[in-house]
Amino acid sequence: MQISEVLIRDITAGRLAEGARLPPERDLAVQMGTSVGTLRKALAHLTEQGLLHRVQGSGNYVRKGGPAAGVYAMFRLERRSGGGLPRAEMLDRALMDKPADLPAFGRAPAATRFRRLRALDDQPVAVEEIWLDASAGSLAEGPLSESLYRSYTARLGLTIQRAEDRVRLAPFPAWTPPQLAPPDTMAGFVERFAWAGPGPAIEYSRTWFDGTRAHYVQRLSETASQ
Repeated sequence: MQISEVLIRDITAGRLAEGARLPPERDLAVQMGTSVGTLRKALAHLTEQGLLHRVQGSGNYVRKGGPAAGVYAMFRLERRSGGGLPRAEMLDRALMDKPADLPAFGRAPAATRFRRLRALDDQPVAVEEIWLDASAGSLAEGPLSESLYRSYTARLGLTIQRAEDRVRLAPFPAWTPPQLAPPDTMAGFVERFAWAGPGPAIEYSRTWFDGTRAHYVQRLSETASQ
């Protein structure tokens, strides 16, 4: 999964250009610190998604026509140079009443709150606070995937179908780990409302990121209307 995600994000970021030939599999496996067998599984997955085209006897070539349906497809932060493998470290989670400073979302008076430190290629870049409305169920206890959206589906039968992001500046919160930034340092700030179907948003989140280490990216297809 990690190898697939690295390649997906590098392709969508333009670090691997349309038509580019990937290095030979043995060289690429060494470069990515994995076995040839594991690498081939990742390449087969990307070929199925339409992001790679394999030419027998020649190699694997980048094809951008397919959808970039990675596990972190809705994670919009990338390294300043593009791409980067996302990581998440859970700092805290609990089921609690929604505080007064949250905007209206969901139907329940309570929500599961997650606080996480996010990294790209093991470099801390952001902190995020995610609130899942209690009407969907609680994930305050039990195992979680590094991708919360996967956990929503696996444990609650909930699939996020769309999201709306609002981007501005705001200071890092008081609970920011020191390895990222001092509290109150100005940061990029993303508010997100997410829906699992009709009705009110089921999730609200806010992310603070270090603009010297990462940037927010939202790409549109070439066929998008203007």
